[in-house]
Amino acid sequence: MSKACKHILIVDDAATVRMFHRSILEEAAYAVTEAVNGLEALEKTASAPFDPPFDLYLVDVNMPQMDGYGFLRALRAGEGPQAPAIMISTEAEDSDRRQAFEAGANHYLAKPIRPQQLLRIVRLLLGESA
Repeated sequence: MSKACKHILIVDDAATVRMFHRSILEEAAYAVTEAVNGLEALEKTASAPFDPPFDLYLVDVNMPQMDGYGFLRALRAGEGPQAPAIMISTEAEDSDRRQAFEAGANHYLAKPIRPQQLLRIVRLLLGESA
């Protein structure tokens, strides 16, 4: 499967962060969908016309209505197909990382992220050559 077929959901309440991550991923030929919080992200995973709904999730921690931890816990508790998730946050303490992994994250990055760093992790989690 080519990179162009991989679909990534960015979940972040900050428009500038979503735009930054989208530009990095689209430049690398990934399809991107955005959600402004965990609740909207769950709705998008439930209504996606493909299976699995997304190949990868980029998830912020602090968001209104449903934070990143809540989204990942709900996603992982679902019976649908699972995909890797990268938690991206300004929170950089060991306890934040631990909480992310307990919620179901596969990787944790502290903001600000470097584009090459993000792409390396994305490719790794998607099983592509770095």
